[in-house]
Amino acid sequence: MIAGHFGLAAVVKARQPRVPLWALMLATQWLDVVFVPLYLAHVEGLVPVAGTAGGYGNAVIHADYTHSLVGAVVLAVLFALPALWRWGRRSALVLGAVVFSHWVLDLLVHRHDMPLLPGAPAGFPSVGLGLWRHPGAAAIAELALVLWGTYSYGRAAIATTGARARARVATAALLVSGLITLGLDLLGT
Repeated sequence: MIAGHFGLAAVVKARQPRVPLWALMLATQWLDVVFVPLYLAHVEGLVPVAGTAGGYGNAVIHADYTHSLVGAVVLAVLFALPALWRWGRRSALVLGAVVFSHWVLDLLVHRHDMPLLPGAPAGFPSVGLGLWRHPGAAAIAELALVLWGTYSYGRAAIATTGARARARVATAALLVSGLITLGLDLLGT
């Protein structure tokens, strides 16, 4: 749900204009950013669902640290701390919430592969509502987030700047990049 996470960051930017867009975009992907080195170190991993090549939504994630409920909360707090120093309490709270929103959105699409505790023993419950079992529905939900984010961001940008043409170009760029990201994700590239 890469594009969907970015769409949500754009919605938040429309409502919290003082928070830098780049920080919101990074925050919304922070769990996956931290996942990458853990994946490369074989601490966390992905396993294709039986009978698939592991494309869009067809992998079971083994991310006990980055995608557990407790891990997501810890990563949200760690991300928010530098923002507290740099941009103040409100921005830090917003950014921490955006980091945690990644876990909430993933809860909707993941299979039961998101543990509640990092390193939980075998048999400890994992969660996930499994929308990825229905790739078309998952793609529609993600597209809806991209469109909502684009609309919200565009409306706020046009209303708050005197440079309407520049705001429209930025909004168009946001839409195009969101659609390309979603398309590449769906193609498995």
